[in-house]
Amino acid sequence: MGSKNRKVQKVRYAVVGLGHLAQVAVLPAFARLQNAEIAALVTSDKRKAGILAKRYRVKDVYDYDQYEECLARDVDAVYIVLPNHRHCEFTMRAAKAGVHVLCEKPMAVSVAECRKMIASMHQHRRKLMIAYRLHFEKSNLESIAIGESSKLGKVRFFSSDFGQQIVGSNVRLTEPTREGGGPIFDMGIYCINAARYLFRAEPTEVWATSASTGEARFRNAEEMTAVTMRFPGERLATFTASFGCADIGRYTLVGTKGVLTADPAYEYAQGLKLQIKVGEKMEKRQYPKRDQFAAEISYFSECILKNREPEPSGQEGLADIRVIEGIYKAVKSMSVVKLPAFEKKRRPTMRQEIRKQPHGKPETIHVTPPSGSD
Repeated sequence: MGSKNRKVQKVRYAVVGLGHLAQVAVLPAFARLQNAEIAALVTSDKRKAGILAKRYRVKDVYDYDQYEECLARDVDAVYIVLPNHRHCEFTMRAAKAGVHVLCEKPMAVSVAECRKMIASMHQHRRKLMIAYRLHFEKSNLESIAIGESSKLGKVRFFSSDFGQQIVGSNVRLTEPTREGGGPIFDMGIYCINAARYLFRAEPTEVWATSASTGEARFRNAEEMTAVTMRFPGERLATFTASFGCADIGRYTLVGTKGVLTADPAYEYAQGLKLQIKVGEKMEKRQYPKRDQFAAEISYFSECILKNREPEPSGQEGLADIRVIEGIYKAVKSMSVVKLPAFEKKRRPTMRQEIRKQPHGKPETIHVTPPSGSD
């Protein structure tokens, strides 16, 4: 790797995959970063690559079949923005080349794949971070702090709704569930992660059920799934994730004295809001839109430059996939599934807040958003 022969001041990234998320959020995030830059683009679409390379002044463009050639050049890290079933393969290939990896969530499509990714990155002494952008967002970090304080009393349960309409041609529905398609991998993972970071614990068992209207678009992956998770301390977390409903993305944390509601909770394209109600007293907090992707890229780059272990790590990604596996076992068996014991020590705190100014909405090239229209 080229960086072995130079003093790294800026982390040079190859962005792998140029779909909708990469174009509207990942590529523009590099514009104002002092510690990171785009060194290469990797995609199978030559027309798209040419236009985006010119727009972002990127000299090197590679096809997926040329991935090893890209990794062998002057690249320190990759940001993997590929369909879920390709995360493991492209992470393993980067590890072998001695390149750090920032991988979009979900980390992979199985616990076994997650463990392989973690082991390979450890073997090659490279850093692996999963792109949980909300671990750096003030609204969610303040929710954690409020939950840990005595403001709500003893926190007892969590509930969340996250859904949108997805067109049938989108990879989220063309991929079967076993390959990472469906609303749990794409949207439910936010609810799982939020419950885990708000409760500061790992669920011990899960129950779930799925439903679909029978539309052709849901032939490979279900329309929606509802989940209940049990946490230590006799606490419950419930959520529904859907690909067939109006836009919604909120969570509620309920304690013995008060209620916290985040609505919207998971967005990156708009500001976020919290409402805290304790007795008759109501408090509302608004948070302006920030560039959550610039924040996470900046943070991971600092981890590389200063040799720090990132949070969220591969263990964080594994923790969510462990739950997702349990969810689909519960759907299939129509019974409560006990989850294997799992210990996670590092969790997000207010110290991780990073503020980055938002960018405008870029014109997209040869992609369609999940809903079918911008």
